[in-house]
Amino acid sequence: MRRRTAWLMLIVAVVAASVLVYPYLGLDIDDSRLDVGDSLRYYVLVGHIATAAVALVLGPPQFMPRVRARRRIHRTIGRAYLLAGVLPSAAATIPVALWSGRVVTQIGLTTAAVLWLVTGGLAYRAARRRDFVSHRNWMTRNYALTFLAVTSRVLVPLLLVTQIPFRGAGAVGELATSMIPVGQTLGWIVNLVVVEAVIRRRTPVPEARLDHVAR
Repeated sequence: MRRRTAWLMLIVAVVAASVLVYPYLGLDIDDSRLDVGDSLRYYVLVGHIATAAVALVLGPPQFMPRVRARRRIHRTIGRAYLLAGVLPSAAATIPVALWSGRVVTQIGLTTAAVLWLVTGGLAYRAARRRDFVSHRNWMTRNYALTFLAVTSRVLVPLLLVTQIPFRGAGAVGELATSMIPVGQTLGWIVNLVVVEAVIRRRTPVPEARLDHVAR
């Protein structure tokens, strides 16, 4: 990942994290953007959002060449990203998704949470084995799932705009609630497709395959 791209992602991540966290700073259940119903669900939601914000902000520096070159800093940030961000946020995502009562949200976000944990675990295992190419690839996939918090909030308005020619501008407000689960699910799918293309493009082709092509 180029340095400028990493910096741009960091700026977007900081802005997005600030927007996500701001309504919950006062820990007032009445300010919740989601209908949580009781205090337990509210605090699980707050925990999910706060730790997701940690992961969102700590991810981009890990792709910066200067940070990667300083192994101790890279390792420290990476552990904080996984242990203080991904792990608790993914664990909290599952009950939050199940409590939503929407089938698309339950399936989509639960699947994303499981993949978030699995890719994080595979990235950590690859680092422990000193397989840094695999580590980088798994962390790229993992952060693609983290970046769902941004992508979904871009996709939902776009999905609503596409409905205007068919249902009229007046129906957009009514459709917003039903489009959020769709945007959440499409968000992580789109992100994974994009990063998989990036990973495949930067992965060197084995010499045996190059010889075969040359023939």
